[in-house]
Amino acid sequence: MTKDRLYLFDTTLRDGAQTPGIDFSLEDKGHIVRLLERIGVDYIEGGFPGANPTDTAFFAEPRTTHATFTAFGMTKRPGRSIDNDPGFNALFDGAAKAICLVAKSWDFHVRVALGISEEENVQAIAESVAAITEKGREPMIDCEHFFDGYKANRDYALSCARAAADAGARWVVLCDTNGGTLPSEVERIVADVVSVVPGDRLGIHTHNDTEHAVANALAAVRAGARQIQGTLNGIGERCGNANLVSLIPTLKLKPDYAERFETGVSDDQLAELTAVSREFDELLNRQPFRQAPYVGDTAFATKAGIHASAIVKDPATYEHVDPARVGNHRRLHVSDQGGQSNVLAELDRIGLKFEKNDPKTLKLLEEVKEREAVGYAYEAAEASFELLARRLLNQVPNYFEIDSFRVLVERRHNAIGELVTVSEAVVKVTVDGERLMSVGEGNGPVNALDHALRKDLGHYSAYLADLELVDYKVRILNGGTGAVTRVLIESRDAAGNRWSTVGVSSNIVDASFQALYDSIIYKLLRDGAPVSSMAPGKVAASA
Repeated sequence: MTKDRLYLFDTTLRDGAQTPGIDFSLEDKGHIVRLLERIGVDYIEGGFPGANPTDTAFFAEPRTTHATFTAFGMTKRPGRSIDNDPGFNALFDGAAKAICLVAKSWDFHVRVALGISEEENVQAIAESVAAITEKGREPMIDCEHFFDGYKANRDYALSCARAAADAGARWVVLCDTNGGTLPSEVERIVADVVSVVPGDRLGIHTHNDTEHAVANALAAVRAGARQIQGTLNGIGERCGNANLVSLIPTLKLKPDYAERFETGVSDDQLAELTAVSREFDELLNRQPFRQAPYVGDTAFATKAGIHASAIVKDPATYEHVDPARVGNHRRLHVSDQGGQSNVLAELDRIGLKFEKNDPKTLKLLEEVKEREAVGYAYEAAEASFELLARRLLNQVPNYFEIDSFRVLVERRHNAIGELVTVSEAVVKVTVDGERLMSVGEGNGPVNALDHALRKDLGHYSAYLADLELVDYKVRILNGGTGAVTRVLIESRDAAGNRWSTVGVSSNIVDASFQALYDSIIYKLLRDGAPVSSMAPGKVAASA
């Protein structure tokens, strides 16, 4: 049976750029285009030429290799001809191959926002689409507030969609601008619109204000729409847009869609999805959402021992798709709720072979449970767990020894009279038989310790040059001023690798130092830093 083609339209660079706190530079936009082409989207909407210098510069040259480079704009201004509308004509100055125009389709907005008659609005839609066609670009209309407009005045909303289609729009996109429409409503309304605009020319653009953006997009597909608009990781104004990172694997891997539809995304491109999602978050300088469907760190993670045992026997027992299909992988968390299956699976993942009921396996499991009883959390600190296991096997070199450290926090007035708080750390280490002392300053005690510790570690310093601490979490485990504190540190390097480490102590600085130390040792171990013959004991059996 021939499958219907679905077209993926990404609007990260325009609609997604309306996310509070996000501002794309020209270089960022080029980077994002490369990410999008790695996952095979059909259209990339680059922004609004003429609206700002960045978007104008972005459209000055072609930016895509395979996807259709698309500009966003508005229908011609009321009361002006096409030729006398500079903003409209600026859309043709750039390298866009397609142009998507926003058009009012709710009669309430036509009267209030535009201040023109309903007939004038319909005429503007038709004339604008025709002008784009005459310029040799692919025209499409984004019917703003379509679903609210349909519920208020069905005939008028349909007349706007019909005018765009009759004028030659390749796509008539129905937008749930306020994000309040529910999937049952979307499916019913889109099915009605298909009687006016053929489904192979109909698109859907949903917002996530009721947490239904993905469900609404899928409902529109079931009802006949064949273009889907969305953004990377669902960014967008207010609560965001339909998340293409969730939509793509659903369309590719779920039989209800995969058996009826095809997309331009290959299996190899699908396997890039997790990497692209996380690289995009890196560009935004934000932490990836650990529980994100398909691509999150915990999307295929299991903590309970009985679940882990079943997954080891057959992953289908607790996984709805194979994580490798989307570039992710299975995680069986090691914790006090897990059993041997969790430990063995995690050991296998990091390349350590243990047998079930091996005394070393049982010893490691016992050690994990004892440590978690006093506050450690290895499910969130995989790097620290790997070090714990390798230390049990005497596989962690003793690169250097920490002789002592001291941290001072001083609150004082600086040279211009401002009240500031300054942290200073002193760390004494033995490296290659030589005792070294380093001093570092930072905006807090942990930052100061990090600077001091890494300042001079002999030949190991070169391996740590790209190490960056990107997240720091503190959890108070019991009450009172003498409370036990757990610190989790997330680190990354220039290659995009990320890892987490944990420390526990009644002293927050000591807990932080434990996690920091593990992060550094993990980086040296993973990168294969050589151990000097002068090292203070080549292998460490314990932390």
